[in-house]
Amino acid sequence: MPRSSPLLAYLQLFRLPNVFTAAADVLMGYLIAHGSFAPGGPLALLLAASCLMYVAGMVLNDVFDVDQDTRERPHRPIPSGRIHAGFALTLGRAMLAGGALCGWAATLATGDVRCGLVATALALLVYLYDRVLKRTPLGPLGMGGCRLLNVLLGMSTAAVAWQAPHFAAAGGIALYIVGVTWFARTEAVESARWQLLLATAVMLLGFVPLAAIPRLETDAVAWNFVIASDRWYLFWGLIAALVGWRCVRAVMQPSPRLVQSAVKHAIMTLIVLDAAAAFPAGGLLTLAILALVLPMMALGSWVYST
Repeated sequence: MPRSSPLLAYLQLFRLPNVFTAAADVLMGYLIAHGSFAPGGPLALLLAASCLMYVAGMVLNDVFDVDQDTRERPHRPIPSGRIHAGFALTLGRAMLAGGALCGWAATLATGDVRCGLVATALALLVYLYDRVLKRTPLGPLGMGGCRLLNVLLGMSTAAVAWQAPHFAAAGGIALYIVGVTWFARTEAVESARWQLLLATAVMLLGFVPLAAIPRLETDAVAWNFVIASDRWYLFWGLIAALVGWRCVRAVMQPSPRLVQSAVKHAIMTLIVLDAAAAFPAGGLLTLAILALVLPMMALGSWVYST
C-alpha cells in the first residue's frame, strides 16, 4: 500500500494490529464466565464495545500528543498532516460513545446492568488516561485499569457475581499491562535502565494471579479441563522467560529499537496470556483466541503497533 494512502494513515492512527488484544481480553473473560462463546449476540456486542473503545483510545492518544509527536514522531498521521487533528478528536469521541452504547445494548439483550456500567466506566477511563493520566506517574496504573475493565467487560454477563477467578484473570492482565506501559513510557528515546528493570518485574508479577486461576476454589466457574500442576506452571514459566528475555535485552542496551521491539513482543504475548488463562474453562475453544495472533502479525508487518 502506498505510504500516501489515506487508508494506511487511518490504520496507523488506529494502531490496528493491537485491537486484536482487546478482543482477546473480552473472549477470555467470556469463556471464563460461560465456558463457551454462547450466547453469541451479547458476545458480539461486547466485542464491538471493546474494539471501538480501544481504537478510540489510540486516536485520542495521538490527538492529545500531537505536540510531542511533532517533535519525536513527525511521520505519524496527525503531525504529518495526513489526518486533521480536529476530525480525529471528533472521531475518537464518537467511537468512545459508540463503544459505551454497545455495552448498554448488551445490557438490554441480557438484562445485566454490568455490561453498560463497565463499558461506560471504560470509556471514561480511556478518555481520562489520554487527556490527563498519561503524562503523570499514574499513567501505567490508568492503562492497567483500562485492561482490568476490558476483561471484566467480557465477564459482565456472568450468571453469578464476580468471584476470585474473575478478579485473578482481570487483575493479572491489568498488572502485566501496567508493567508494559511503564516499560514503554520513554520508548522514543533512550530509556533508563532502572525504569526498564522495575517495569519488567511488574510485568512478570502479572503472571502470578494468571497461573493461579484454576487453583482458586469457587462455585462461579466450572473448570472443564483438569491440568497437571507441573505442566501448568512449567508453561507459565516458559512464557515468562520469553517475555523476560526480550526485556532484559532492552535493559542491557536501552535503545529505542530494542525497547520498542520488547514492547511489541509483550503486546503480542498478551493474546497468548488471554488464551492460556481461559484454557481451564474453554479448552480447545481458546484456539480461537490464540488465532488472533495471525491477523495481528500480518497487519503488524506493515502497520506499526507501538
